[in-house]
Amino acid sequence: MTDGTFATITSGDLTARINLFGAELWSLTDRRGREFMTDADPAFWTGHAPVLFPIVGALREDRMRVNGQEFTLTKHGFARRSLFALEGSRTDSARLILRDSPETHAVFPFAFGLELAFVLEGATLRIEATVRNPGSTALPFSFGFHPAFAWPLPGGAPKADHVIAFAEAEPQDVRRIDPGSGLLLAETFPTPVSGHHLTLDAALFEADAVIWDRLNSTALTYGAPGGAQLLVEFPDTPMLGLWQKPGAAYLCIEPWQGIADPVGFSGDLAAKPGILSLAPGAEHMMRMNVTVLSAD
Repeated sequence: MTDGTFATITSGDLTARINLFGAELWSLTDRRGREFMTDADPAFWTGHAPVLFPIVGALREDRMRVNGQEFTLTKHGFARRSLFALEGSRTDSARLILRDSPETHAVFPFAFGLELAFVLEGATLRIEATVRNPGSTALPFSFGFHPAFAWPLPGGAPKADHVIAFAEAEPQDVRRIDPGSGLLLAETFPTPVSGHHLTLDAALFEADAVIWDRLNSTALTYGAPGGAQLLVEFPDTPMLGLWQKPGAAYLCIEPWQGIADPVGFSGDLAAKPGILSLAPGAEHMMRMNVTVLSAD
């Protein structure tokens, strides 16, 4: 169902509302009406689940270099501020598409198609992002999911009891962002993960996002004993960011293919860390599944 602004889909167990502007998941509720997404309090951040394309993170001085030319492209790219076309909708699914245009060519000189498919199956929301290259030259791009889930989740468990449980042990160092430029710092930092488990605390995010540029896991569970939990699966994206503005009632769990420019980076877009190169006529899919493990 669509009202021209939002597409609403349901499985009976879950209902999702997707804003056509940005193909952004605004709401995910269960049959009891409990909300699993951010409250979007404007005192902190009004985002819900931005789509990051054709870059993830910030460019140095917002400048992108392509074959000797420079373009201005702001943090996380333009998809999150673009109107997607609804090209398929059923009770339990919706398909949204963004294509290149004269406006996108002004900041990103490539032909592309970006499709977001949302499908509800029982207690699982499946999101498939497919990038296509209809052009005659290689398409360099990155992509990221950026959903902001409620913190605390519904179910009554206190915020302080929420943890991330990774599917695999994650002993490697993490990366952080330079607060002045928004670029990736060269140094690494000791992991806050103990084995598989990360105890969540707002203090983790006082220095902005916690970033894994090398991740062993392709899934994690978020929540607290005695409350609802979410299983988040991301089989196609090798990086992950966790972020919130300290004190806010959300946690962003962000599977990425791509990352911010490193401090001092001045290379071509094709050399940017995390960039994929898509051959003419090819397509590349990245998936994120969110399953509600609800405690009643």
